[in-house]
Amino acid sequence: MKRSELNQIMTEATKFLARMGFRLPPFAFWSPADWRAKTHEFREIKECMLGWDITDFGSGDFYRTGLLMFTLRNGHYVRPEYVKPYAEKILITLEEQVTPFHFHWKKMEDIINRGGGNLLVQVYDSTEEGGFGETRVRVSMDGRAFEVEPGTVLRLEPGQSITLPSGQYHKFWGEKGTGTVLLGEVSKVNDDTTDNRFKEKIGRFPAIEEDVEPLYLLGNEYPELP
Repeated sequence: MKRSELNQIMTEATKFLARMGFRLPPFAFWSPADWRAKTHEFREIKECMLGWDITDFGSGDFYRTGLLMFTLRNGHYVRPEYVKPYAEKILITLEEQVTPFHFHWKKMEDIINRGGGNLLVQVYDSTEEGGFGETRVRVSMDGRAFEVEPGTVLRLEPGQSITLPSGQYHKFWGEKGTGTVLLGEVSKVNDDTTDNRFKEKIGRFPAIEEDVEPLYLLGNEYPELP
């Protein structure tokens, strides 16, 4: 992805969040120069990869296959000083913008439609070999537990949520004609470097072409802090 594209996506996301009445923390808007002036007091942001996370999953077409996330809080699997056993993110999904099939080895998460359009979520259980299971899938949505056929597409309207246990494949996108979707994610500790299992081989973090200066840094780009 080009840095100019990332900058534009961040700008569009900030405007959308403002319209939705959602406020990001101050560090969301620190420039690279701001970061270079920070000290060890802010290491939790760096070590837990809080902040902007934008990916096209290696597709080269963010608006068709991609996702914008902002990690608000998170713990760490191996660093005891970061003791939170939970994580929280905000996500923005466009109409028909796909997040490909994946599951998490450790993380269980709730995906909440916070407003805007409808979210469509397709689910399968996984096999030991990493394929799609053929058995019925147990689903939990807002306190209702039920089973669906493998590959079922579930609709989350604003205010609705779904619980995704570890090992359950899921793919999601914004429903056409309903608008951009603001999502919340509440989960166990998040580690995108080790805990994701995508059905197809894809790139989780984009290679960046530096055609302009960064507006804000991504969560995996922060400098070392003294």
